[in-house]
Amino acid sequence: MKKKATVIKFAGISLLTIVFAWTLAPQTGRAHCDTLDGPVVTAARAALDNDNLTPVLKWVRKPDEDAIKKAFENTLGVRKLSPLAKELADMYFFETLVRLHRAAEGAPFTGLKPAGEVEPVVAASDKAIAKGSLDDLSNEISALVRNGMRQRFEQVIEAKKHTDQSVEAGREYVEAYVEFVHYVERLHNDAVGAVAHRMDSDEKKTLVEHE
Repeated sequence: MKKKATVIKFAGISLLTIVFAWTLAPQTGRAHCDTLDGPVVTAARAALDNDNLTPVLKWVRKPDEDAIKKAFENTLGVRKLSPLAKELADMYFFETLVRLHRAAEGAPFTGLKPAGEVEPVVAASDKAIAKGSLDDLSNEISALVRNGMRQRFEQVIEAKKHTDQSVEAGREYVEAYVEFVHYVERLHNDAVGAVAHRMDSDEKKTLVEHE
């Protein structure tokens, strides 16, 4: 019995390690800032058409502003030469902007993705922002969360009935248990996480004066 408990405990530790590593891994595939119809490229298109870079600068860090300004000026100079030059120059500007934006997020840039390659939940988030209403998105996410918790909970309860029948059954229970607990934990941590507070210039000035 002691040997059996040791095996199950070891399996639990291994699974916890795997799940913990998964939760820390960057979810780069979920971003849509590197798609041709994403908000970054959309802003870049408008900037080139209106000859106004200012709305684009919010997508990059201040240290990267000079690089973007130079890329913008080069693009404007080349794109007027011919339709092909315009297409190539625009793509150069899009790639430069998205690459620097991704770097600021700590995410790799692997090239621009075709339009339409956006996760449904990200598209729904953009739609909520455009509408100025969270209701539809909140209801959709709440339903997904309830279903996700219920499915994992039912798997744990079912596996628990057979956990002592064999080592393999015990491992199945541990796997279901770890999946359920970490799923709930991730939801909880995201739900109670504080929203980042951006200090305005007056707050920063006050902070400096009190240091």
